[in-house]
Amino acid sequence: MQRYFIAPEQFTEAMVTISGDDAHHLVRVMRAKEGEQVIVSDGESREALVRIRELDKDQVTADIVQLLSMNHEANVEVWIAQSLPKGDKMETVIQKGTEIGAARFIPFISERTVVQLDAKKEGKRVERWQKIAKEAAEQAHRNRVPVVDTPLTWKALLQQAGLADAAWICYEKENGLQLRQQIQAALASRQEAETPTGKIKLMLIVGPEGGFSEREVEAAEAAGCRSISLGKRILRTETAAMVGLTCILYESGEMGGN
Repeated sequence: MQRYFIAPEQFTEAMVTISGDDAHHLVRVMRAKEGEQVIVSDGESREALVRIRELDKDQVTADIVQLLSMNHEANVEVWIAQSLPKGDKMETVIQKGTEIGAARFIPFISERTVVQLDAKKEGKRVERWQKIAKEAAEQAHRNRVPVVDTPLTWKALLQQAGLADAAWICYEKENGLQLRQQIQAALASRQEAETPTGKIKLMLIVGPEGGFSEREVEAAEAAGCRSISLGKRILRTETAAMVGLTCILYESGEMGGN
């Protein structure tokens, strides 16, 4: 069944309004008819099964049939901090990361980042990334659309890392700490807290094609991050993000883990 994210103000007690690209998709692409049902979510607190009442090329109105539970989100909040990769790899990270269950994507610039950002095009690029996240969230039956941040500097990223309950930097030269050990320790620490509030926030920092410099790893550790390994093999930057995210969700019980 088709799913669409709409703004909270497009919800009323008894009906919803679907507009813009989503209305066009329903009318022109899906060729929906009056009486058909779809699912809509405001991405915050309401999700509903609705029956289409009226269709127009710019707007679709539908009656709420049933409010649905919002239980498709992970029990941990994972932030993927990705140094901007070449080509369309960032789009892949966002699309697949959203399907798997990431809550936030934080693009950033590091020493070996090859991509040169054009300030004039940055807004459109972030807008496109956010659209990709929305479409992937709809396809994966997510209750919320992950946030895609505006690209940060390395210094600004480390400041964001301080807001997470635990932050890990993937480093190919790390031969001691494994990600699994760190995930288990973070989850255990959370469980032992007397009054935990909200979901635990975990940040995974992934470098560009050329990896991180020793200076960057030292700065990250000084900021409270832990250097970790994803195994004996060297992974592509977009692969590392997906592997790390999957490991975190598995260990937190989202994919059959403990």
